[in-house]
Amino acid sequence: GLELSHCVGANALCPAVPWRSGGPCKMKRVRTVFKPEQLERLEQEFLKQQYMVGTERVDLAATLHLTETQVKVWFQNRRIKWRKQSMEQKAAKLSQFRVIQPATADSTDIKDHEEDTVDVEL
Repeated sequence: GLELSHCVGANALCPAVPWRSGGPCKMKRVRTVFKPEQLERLEQEFLKQQYMVGTERVDLAATLHLTETQVKVWFQNRRIKWRKQSMEQKAAKLSQFRVIQPATADSTDIKDHEEDTVDVEL
């Protein structure tokens, strides 16, 4: 689950209060390490749907022996990764398309070829 490590800060004798701000003592959350089987199942579910909500999330969490919060956060992080990959793919296609286009052209060439332009779907 979401585990908290020992109290970190200037005064290690202060009471441990997770996520408390403003005080010298804060708990540090330990990063969740998913098992390969859990990751495989999470990825399978993500391919079906990018948003996991309600009873589906509760059921998946129970099946994988994770908390609902862990599943929720995994899906949030995976959507961010997915968007980043999509943006990188679009940028690669755009840069590839720009390489194919002539590097220099005078204004008459541009006018002559305006009707020849092709929209590229990304």
